[in-house]
Amino acid sequence: MEAVYTEIRIALYAIWRMRWLALAVAWAFCLIGWLTVMQVPLTYESSARISVQIKSLLGDGREVDVQKGVDRVRQSLTSTEILKRVVRSVSNGERPLTSAESLSLIGALRNGISITAQGNDLLEIKTRLSLSGVSDLESAYIARNVTQKLIDIFVQENLSGNRTSNAETLSFLDAELARRATELAAADRRRVQIVQQTMGSLPGSGTLDQRMESARNDLALVEANLMSAQGALSAMNGQLAATPASIPAGSVGGLDSLDQRIGMLQGQLSDAISRGWTEKHPDVIAIRAQLAQLRAEKARGGARSMPMAPNPVYVTIKSMQAERQGNVAALLARKAQLQSDMSLIAQRQLMAPGSEIDQARLDRDFEVLRDQYNKLLTQREAARLRADASGKTDGVRFRVIDQPALPRQPVAPNRPLLLTVVLIAGVGAGAGVAFAKSQLANVFTTTQQLAKASGLPVLGSISEVVTSETRALRRKQMMWFSTTAAALPSLFMLLLLIEFVKRIMAF
Repeated sequence: MEAVYTEIRIALYAIWRMRWLALAVAWAFCLIGWLTVMQVPLTYESSARISVQIKSLLGDGREVDVQKGVDRVRQSLTSTEILKRVVRSVSNGERPLTSAESLSLIGALRNGISITAQGNDLLEIKTRLSLSGVSDLESAYIARNVTQKLIDIFVQENLSGNRTSNAETLSFLDAELARRATELAAADRRRVQIVQQTMGSLPGSGTLDQRMESARNDLALVEANLMSAQGALSAMNGQLAATPASIPAGSVGGLDSLDQRIGMLQGQLSDAISRGWTEKHPDVIAIRAQLAQLRAEKARGGARSMPMAPNPVYVTIKSMQAERQGNVAALLARKAQLQSDMSLIAQRQLMAPGSEIDQARLDRDFEVLRDQYNKLLTQREAARLRADASGKTDGVRFRVIDQPALPRQPVAPNRPLLLTVVLIAGVGAGAGVAFAKSQLANVFTTTQQLAKASGLPVLGSISEVVTSETRALRRKQMMWFSTTAAALPSLFMLLLLIEFVKRIMAF
């Protein structure tokens, strides 16, 4: 401990021996430092908080789009164009800014504006300005005015941005719909042309295969109906052959009893033959035997001379025969037409296989274009609904929570603290330089240092003899040193007083 105390005393004595050098270095360091601190312009800060409430009564997820728009405007507030708009409308409290002041302000605003989110619905806009060439009061006014202008631009850009975005969306969708409608009409015309070229004269609808299949089905149905109609006509012909065209006028019921029985048997025989019964069938044999017996009986009795009259049964059967013949003729014509159509379709299938491929491709393209058109049409109607509702049900509500106030105190630099730091650093620098200079000099403060440096024993030391003239000179030098040393903290106190007075007088 004694050794440490001795080293401290030696160091203090070394500094004291170089006290004038230490004082000069301290003065030079402090003057330069204080001048630099006093030249640094004060930084004033003005801030405001805005409440952004996003509301969407449609409930279609549009809040995400609105939030993205708010973020976009928030990021664009620091762009060069926005800063120019801000500078053009900002004053220093008394007059608009000059060109030089505007250029200086633009450079200061690039890094002086900060926009931060506080929670989900609060934004803080903060402006920090440090301007040279203007007074402190003017800097404070400019900081406050810049913050207010940023708030106005933020609200204006969001409101107008939503309207502009809606208009641009509708314009884009209308243009796309017009383009897709043109493409859709062109594809439809190409489809019609191919259909006219390949299947314009063919019956039915659909592709060639579909038309061929439909014609085959129709032909099978017509052939089945034709067979049934031909069987009915054969039966009607048999009945007509067994029915006399005229009968005696006086016969009972329009026919005599013998002829009536013969006609009935002949009708039964024709019906049996139409059913496919052969001559060996028991019923056919019995009917022919009865007919032979009745005809022999009629021949024995001879013809009776009675007036003849048209047979109404014959007339009825004749009309039914004509109807059956008409049905058969119509079915035969339909069958011939279907066979001709099938032949024509088969020829087209062999002649134009590439047209079917083109038609299938055009059909697919047409379906895709139609789906895209319908999708765009739905999006256009949804966008129009949002645009109509943006001024009625949807929107972004802005409310300024904290108005930008005129800053009364600078936020930086802290001149009192910096002045104090410069004073302490100046004193430390002076002491350090003095100590370093004393270490470079070949002077030993104590006998122990001399013995350690020389390696020889020191027998003793001789004290300095100070005369009265030397003592008076040293007293005078001490007075000058004390005065000069005391002036340094006095100047420091004066600078502090000036700084406080300037802040008070500025407002």
